Amino acid sequence: MIPIFAAPLAQAAAAGSAGGGAPGMAELLARAIPGAGQLPASVLWPALILLVSVIVVGFITIFDLFAVWLERKVAARIQCRLGPMEVGPIRVGTRTFVGGVLQTIADGIKLLAKEDVIPRAADRALYIVGPIVVFLGIFAVFVVIPFGPQLIPADLDVGLFYIAAVGSLEAIGVMMSGWASNNKWSLFATMRTATQVVAYEIPLGLSFVTAIALAGTFRMTEICDVQAGWLPNWLVFANPFTGIAFVIYFIAALAQVKRAPFDLPEAESELVSGYHTEYSGMRFSIFFLSEYAAMYAVSAVAAVVFLGGYYTGIAPLDAWIQKGGVPQNVVGLLAIAGKSVFLVFVQMWLRWTLPRIRLDQVMHLCWKVLLPFGIACVIGASAWHIALGERALWFLPRAWFTP
Repeated sequence: MIPIFAAPLAQAAAAGSAGGGAPGMAELLARAIPGAGQLPASVLWPALILLVSVIVVGFITIFDLFAVWLERKVAARIQCRLGPMEVGPIRVGTRTFVGGVLQTIADGIKLLAKEDVIPRAADRALYIVGPIVVFLGIFAVFVVIPFGPQLIPADLDVGLFYIAAVGSLEAIGVMMSGWASNNKWSLFATMRTATQVVAYEIPLGLSFVTAIALAGTFRMTEICDVQAGWLPNWLVFANPFTGIAFVIYFIAALAQVKRAPFDLPEAESELVSGYHTEYSGMRFSIFFLSEYAAMYAVSAVAAVVFLGGYYTGIAPLDAWIQKGGVPQNVVGLLAIAGKSVFLVFVQMWLRWTLPRIRLDQVMHLCWKVLLPFGIACVIGASAWHIALGERALWFLPRAWFTP
């Protein structure tokens, strides 16, 4: 069992078994599995934690396959690059649909067949552990991301704080990998990663504080519940400052996941391949797939904190989702997945549209633009909330939009 994942799940399982609140993901699985209730708790809960872990890993894997295919399609559309579109297309007459759908599988087979080479001068232990830490840093974030009213691995009281804390683990793994490679290009990338990630954590955290000040909670499901009802009830529309906070979060999240125009740690035109220059085969693929998992994670967090989470923005439908149950959780899953995939698409869109910026420009944007605006958003949103009370769509009463 992965300790960083098991501990929050065990805490949530203990809370659920005590009878507090709606049943969580583990309790739903316990009810759905025949005979599970007859097992002792010392056997049942570790088994359920393992099952939930497998489900989350399976989701990440399937999404990564889809994201690789989607990015190639987006790049082909934006830059008129056909790319590898001939592996597994579906042809109907003279029309071709979902071209390249098997290209990702072909790439996986290629990576599996490649030799796993460890440089002679590398720090062997750190070189091996680095990609694992990168993946665990992303994997740990999924612990508290809700996929529906009851589809959340661990509904922690400090959910948003937990995300801010474990989100830095990926950067630690990147720095371990770059340092262990004993390569000057990888070392330069490590220095860039440390500089960029540490800096952009501050405006990212300020955007969280802006939302927490209005929602009044760190718990992810409660942040979603605050936004149930009509579309104007979403926190992004609560006042002018929350809209700006959402933009700040999205820009800072791009820097956190090292996507263009903030992809300096792996700038191929300057650093060969950055921190994973010396990696090949499946170790390289862990970095590659972790990037797409991180893109979904930050998008899902944005959907929960600012865009209503698993609610649709249609009051009667949201009132039905709040009742819980299998159909309600399926609709909630489709809602949050749709919002998250759209934000992932925007990240891909930006990558194939904007040029890479210089490191000094990255720091200027963080310290002299995002940070002052982030502080202003925290103060302004709090003052607006105190002055006008519970308001949605700036001046209209929130009760008008609540189911």
